[in-house]
Amino acid sequence: MNNLALNLKLLKEKIALAAARSRGQKVELVAVTKTVPPPVIAEAIQLGITNFGENRVQEALPKVAAFPEVHWHFIGRLQTNKVRHVVGKFTLIHSLDRWKLAEALQKEALKQGHIVRALVQVNIGREEQKAGVDPSEVKDFLQDVSTLSQLHIEGLMTVPPICTNPEEVRPYFRQMYELFTSTKIKGVQMKYLSMGMSADYEVAVEEGANLVRVGSLLFGQRPN
Repeated sequence: MNNLALNLKLLKEKIALAAARSRGQKVELVAVTKTVPPPVIAEAIQLGITNFGENRVQEALPKVAAFPEVHWHFIGRLQTNKVRHVVGKFTLIHSLDRWKLAEALQKEALKQGHIVRALVQVNIGREEQKAGVDPSEVKDFLQDVSTLSQLHIEGLMTVPPICTNPEEVRPYFRQMYELFTSTKIKGVQMKYLSMGMSADYEVAVEEGANLVRVGSLLFGQRPN
């Protein structure tokens, strides 16, 4: 068994155990392929991975074109001038973080005749340098974007503050789950709670995540 196959096997086992310790929820894996070359992505597809995540439009587009048979997730900050390249090419956008972006997605989706599926990114740690909607404003933001005909909001995403110990981020994940389960907006389907990466995915799943974004644990450390 090669490294990728072994890494995937171990990751799936740990996700399953963490879900069993939590609510027994089904957890979907998004393999983050930032700087991962196409031959390795092809190998990952052969191993059964169906969801892949990219956070840079320019790097992502050739991969999306090369592997149209899988689901591509856009997980990075999306600039409004790149919206035209993203609409219609990604299964799910995880990083809807501001009204201006929602308007740009709506306009482009109308133009192309597409529906955009998205998650609202929440700045759960209220960090000034980070993108995301303030937790106190999430319900109002969801209410506003629910009026946009071409946007289908399907849940929430977060990137918690960086901590050396995964246990330190548990309170943030717990707050996200409470927000996720308590938010009821007409026209908004709270289906996905996207949180947890290579360093903290087990804690995230234990606190209710059903979508995790993992890169380095699968593919090894790569340059930024």
